[in-house]
Amino acid sequence: MRVVKIALLVVGSLALLMGLVWMGQGTGYFPYPKSSFMISQAPWTYRGAGLAVAGVVAIVAGWKL
Repeated sequence: MRVVKIALLVVGSLALLMGLVWMGQGTGYFPYPKSSFMISQAPWTYRGAGLAVAGVVAIVAGWKL
């Protein structure tokens, strides 16, 4: 069970971080790299928010195990 807990915490943390980056790129607040197709594109803001929420759910599930 300890391996599952660690896996949920790691995967959840990475998903949260990636979701925040996607949201930043989608809103234009994090325009890196400059040639990215995700810059100022609203769908990536929503996808990033969904991924960030999934990451938080995984982190909470990991803490509760």
